[in-house]
This record gives sequence, structure tokens and C-alpha cells, in this order.
Amino acid sequence: MKQPELNPVLRFGAIFSLVGLIALTFVWELVVAPWRPELSALVGISWLVFKLIPLLLPLPGVIKGKLYTLQWASMLVLLYFMEGVVRAFSDSSSVSRLMASIEIGLAVVFYLCAILYVRPAKKAAKAAKVAQSGQAAQSLHATQSSQTFGGENGR
Repeated sequence: MKQPELNPVLRFGAIFSLVGLIALTFVWELVVAPWRPELSALVGISWLVFKLIPLLLPLPGVIKGKLYTLQWASMLVLLYFMEGVVRAFSDSSSVSRLMASIEIGLAVVFYLCAILYVRPAKKAAKAAKVAQSGQAAQSLHATQSSQTFGGENGR
């Protein structure tokens, strides 16, 4: 079976939006709006910066263009989309609302790029499965026909 044509522009769009989301989360939680600045100075970091760890997990697979990784990462990024929506409407700081809007944009770009990148491969896999099941059905039908109409086994 021929491999489907995958769009490298969509893959790079997914990579850049994921890296952008990682950078945004890091800067947002450590520099722009640390959760509790007095604790950040005491401990050295804002604990909310750890929310970028789930974004780091799919990064190697997204860079390599692995389809399975892009599929599950597209679901993961929806959590960051939801967080952006909540913070865009609930944060009192205009800077945080702007950062939330950027987070929403990056999450949407990643989601669309990942889904559209994977789509041709999913269609090809589905077509191959249908073709394979069609061949199996033909083979079964031919076997049954030869048995019914006095083929080798019908004597």
C-alpha cells in the first residue's frame, strides 16, 4: 500500500505552536504572573510552572511527526485551550488576559495542525481496512460458492 502524502507545513505548524505554548506557559507562570509572588521568591519558582510538564511529553514525537503522538497530544492541548478560555474571562489583569488569548490561539493552531496532519494517514488506514475486509469477504464467498456448486470439497 502506498504511504499517504503528509503535509510538512502542518507538522511544522504543530511543532512551532507546541513550542510556543511551552514557552508561553514558562514565561507566564514564572515572570508575568506568578501564582503567589511571595512564595515564588521564597521557594524560587511558581508551582504552576509544573503544568508545562505534560506539554513536554509529546514534544519528541511531535518533532518526529509520529501520528499516534499527534493524535493524543491534540486531545491534551484541549486542556490548555480550556484553561486559556477560563483565564481570559476570569483574570483581572489585562496582561494575563492577553496571555490567555495567546494560549487559546496557540492551542487552536496546534489542534488544527495536528488533526489535519494526521487526517490523510487515517483515511488511508481506513481505506486499507475496507479493502482488506472486502478481499476477505470475496475469498469467503468464493469458498462457499465452490462448496455449494460442487467444487473440490462438494464431491
